[in-house]
Amino acid sequence: MNKILKVILIIFGVIILGVAILVFSFLQSMKPDKAKEEKVQLQAEEYLENKFNNNFEIYDILYDNMGNFNFEYGAQVRDKKNNITFYVYYSEANDKMVDTYVADKWADDLENEIRPYIQENFGEPNDFYSSFDERIGEELGIDSVNPGSYKDFNVAPIIRITFPRKKSNEDEKLFNEFISFLKNEDKLQHGTVIVGYVAENGVCMEDKEWSREF
Repeated sequence: MNKILKVILIIFGVIILGVAILVFSFLQSMKPDKAKEEKVQLQAEEYLENKFNNNFEIYDILYDNMGNFNFEYGAQVRDKKNNITFYVYYSEANDKMVDTYVADKWADDLENEIRPYIQENFGEPNDFYSSFDERIGEELGIDSVNPGSYKDFNVAPIIRITFPRKKSNEDEKLFNEFISFLKNEDKLQHGTVIVGYVAENGVCMEDKEWSREF
């Protein structure tokens, strides 16, 4: 009996040790590397100095350990003139520093275009935002210093809106009218509109989002 108990305790101890090692490794992976943060800080400062003017400032360093971005460490930069925020990071694919200013500037421009319509026709949403591929500037060969307008290019951003309520029978009609407005008023010719229903506490109120590509 004692031998069986000892074996059980040993197995249990090994399991506990294994779990502890996994937890420790996970926690360590969540911590940013200070040396890498300092490196991207210096690289971004040099990049901004050579490419932009004094209106741009680095306000933080983002460590992406979840794979949400095209980089692991990126400088978060603010345009002090219009408060647009974007990222500057080292692109391994291009072997150079790049920025997301075009994508973030265009997203801000589009949101300003559609905000009055959304507020007038939908009421105040929980949240709404637009997004372009962060590499859109590079793919289209656009200089970040002169981003121009998204209307001059055949682009298809995503517009996501969330409402703190349940789905309504009128929603299908309202959202299709919104897309017609985008196209007919020359706001946007192509894109995807996604609508979710999320309570203010973050709980989803509908299992399925409304979505339409146009």
